[in-house]
Amino acid sequence: MRILVIAAAVLVLTAASAEAQGRGRGQQNEPGGQQKTDNKPKVDEKAYKAALERIPEPKEKYDPWSGARPAEPAKKTK
Repeated sequence: MRILVIAAAVLVLTAASAEAQGRGRGQQNEPGGQQKTDNKPKVDEKAYKAALERIPEPKEKYDPWSGARPAEPAKKTK
């Protein structure tokens, strides 16, 4: 009888901890609760394209591997 009571207590504690894990991280406990609202700002395509036009073109082409390659030897003139 004592083993049966201990087994029931362990089962109840395990079920309670598993239930508690499901309630965190913004999960809704009741179905049909609050609706999620869309808080993302609306994208303005004209402003985006205008901002892209204001970015200046680079004068030199960017070379990310310039530090990994050896320097070019100086050209000899005749």
